[in-house]
Amino acid sequence: MHRPPSDKRSPVIISKYLLPREVEVAWVHQHRAVLIAPTALTVAGLLVALILSSTYVHGLLNDVMWGAWGLLFLRLAWKVANWAVDYFVVTSERLLLTTGFLTRQVNMMPLSKVTEMRFQRTLPGRLLGYGEFIVESAGPDQALRHVRFIPYPEDLYVLICGMLFPSSADDEDDEGRPTEATADAGF
Repeated sequence: MHRPPSDKRSPVIISKYLLPREVEVAWVHQHRAVLIAPTALTVAGLLVALILSSTYVHGLLNDVMWGAWGLLFLRLAWKVANWAVDYFVVTSERLLLTTGFLTRQVNMMPLSKVTEMRFQRTLPGRLLGYGEFIVESAGPDQALRHVRFIPYPEDLYVLICGMLFPSSADDEDDEGRPTEATADAGF
């Protein structure tokens, strides 16, 4: 998770979507685990192509096979390029998910509209260090519902929940219990 230091600006690809009054709180790329499947497919294709071209396949069929592997490699390069420009951003006012290399898509949800936020981690997510957020608001169409492959999910979840449900330091003692004045007021 990247929290912007006071002297450093966020990547240009993020900052151009921020409102003038907004303060960037944190930003992350999707977890690198999103690249595991395309990488494994490309490596498996390479191994198959190497084995077949050295033993069984010759001529035009060999060229077609290597062309197919080239397409797998281009697909992997495309996935990496998209990963490099995709960000999940938490600001003082919104949650943003920017995606797409050629066709840019920016999904956002104001923090004030978030009615529920769930966090889940599958077994591979727990092993590799990523999770998924399910964000809900009152409206039927939600531009930002599932945010998958989030690195540092616990830290981000606590950060966002702290922004959604701020506590007043004046109303709690050092251990987070309500003070006598707050308890008497019915809070």
